[in-house]
Amino acid sequence: MTEFSLIDTRGDLDESAHRVRVAVVDDTGRVVALAGDPDTLVFWRSAAKPFQLWPLVAGGGVERFGLGGRHLALACGSHSAEPAHREIAADWLARIGVPESALSCGGHPSLSTRVAEAMIRDGVTTTPIWSNCSGKHAAMLGLAVLHGWPLEGYPDPGHPVQTAIANSISLWSGVGLDRLAWGVDGCTAAAVATPLTALALAWARLGVTDDAAMVVIREAMLDHPELVAGTDRFDTVLMSSWQRRILAKVGAEGVYAAAIPELRLGVALKVEDGDMRVAAQALVSVLHALLGHVAPERDWPWPSLAHWYEPEIRNTRGDVVGQTISRGLLRFP
Repeated sequence: MTEFSLIDTRGDLDESAHRVRVAVVDDTGRVVALAGDPDTLVFWRSAAKPFQLWPLVAGGGVERFGLGGRHLALACGSHSAEPAHREIAADWLARIGVPESALSCGGHPSLSTRVAEAMIRDGVTTTPIWSNCSGKHAAMLGLAVLHGWPLEGYPDPGHPVQTAIANSISLWSGVGLDRLAWGVDGCTAAAVATPLTALALAWARLGVTDDAAMVVIREAMLDHPELVAGTDRFDTVLMSSWQRRILAKVGAEGVYAAAIPELRLGVALKVEDGDMRVAAQALVSVLHALLGHVAPERDWPWPSLAHWYEPEIRNTRGDVVGQTISRGLLRFP
């Protein structure tokens, strides 16, 4: 079995190894590249968000609530709780006529180190709108309002909101409803697990589908990458600098998913030890290996990702003491 890993070096030694499972699939389901076992189940975590949003958009929620691309991008994002993010989340709630107290996600420190440090300095007490998932939860509540379903228990398996989302994930991933596995996400909503190849297939389809609702979602993400993550965060930098050539979304516990529309490919990976510190580096390394093999003649904007490709490891004084390097190969069946 082909293995792909990120290795933290220190001095002349390998200090830590982070094995990465990878699946690259085209929109027909053909496996283009892989590493590790792509059939092992993986929780999608926040990489599921475009597919969790789809039932609302497909059901007419954009028109019913007067939603714009910024609202949809935030619902697909794991945002940094910057002022713009919180303002859009609040506007989401106002448009669907639901108070912040209805959000089940709870508050937490920002995913952005810069914003989190400012929160500490300012003595911020977080509320649910500060959650990186507040846009997703607002959309789930919007789906309940749209169909007249109860708001109570909307994140729970078996609630009509989660049933609609399960149908969406089954549709886009090609995995039958009876084969979807479930847990509970960090934000309290139901969390789906499928083989890694199914996550890659869903993202390949997201990148090229002409389904009207998913086109609206895709365009929202491409138009507003600053709302999918936040200032200086990897998803936003990648999508902004690659200028509509890629969609990407982080998931917790070392998950990443991406779509490359011009190649009709979806990419899904899981850092097996769940180390989020190396998750973005894993995606950059996979993109280097993948695109260098399948499309080396195309002009890919690698300089914008230099910060994340095999970065140096520094001590508290800023001295270089090691490096995170990629080792191993993707297999191209």
